Amino acid sequence: MRSPESGGVSTLQADPATMATIEAIERFNAAFGRHDVDAILAAMTDDCVFESTAPPNGRRFVGQAEVRAAWESFFRSSPDAAFETEELFAAGDRCVVRWRYQWLDPRGQAGHIRGVDLFRVQDGKVAEKLAYVKG
Repeated sequence: MRSPESGGVSTLQADPATMATIEAIERFNAAFGRHDVDAILAAMTDDCVFESTAPPNGRRFVGQAEVRAAWESFFRSSPDAAFETEELFAAGDRCVVRWRYQWLDPRGQAGHIRGVDLFRVQDGKVAEKLAYVKG
C-alpha cells in the first residue's frame, strides 16, 4: 500500500498475496510509463481484459491482440502520455490506483485528467484493468 506522503510501502504488513499484487502492478505501471507495449503485455495474462475510459461506458478489449492494439493506438495518439500514481491500495488479488494523466495537445498546450484504475491480478500478472476518469 502506497501513500503520497511516504512515497513507499506503508508500515502495515501486507499478506504475501497482496504484496505479489503490488509487485505485479508496479511492473505493469513501470512498463506503461516507458510506453513499452511488449513489456506491458508481458505483465498481463493471455486472456487479459482492459476497459478504457471512453464515454459513456468505456470500450472493452479482451485478449492480448485486442489489448495490444488499444495500447499501440493510445501511445501513437498521445506520445507524451505521462501517468503519475497518486495513491495505490491493494488487498489480495485486487488493486486500486488513483492517477493523474498529463499530455501535450498538438499545439503544445498541457492538459491533464485524474482517474482510477481497478486491477485484478492472477498468477503475478494483470488479468483485468478497468479505467475510470473524473469528467
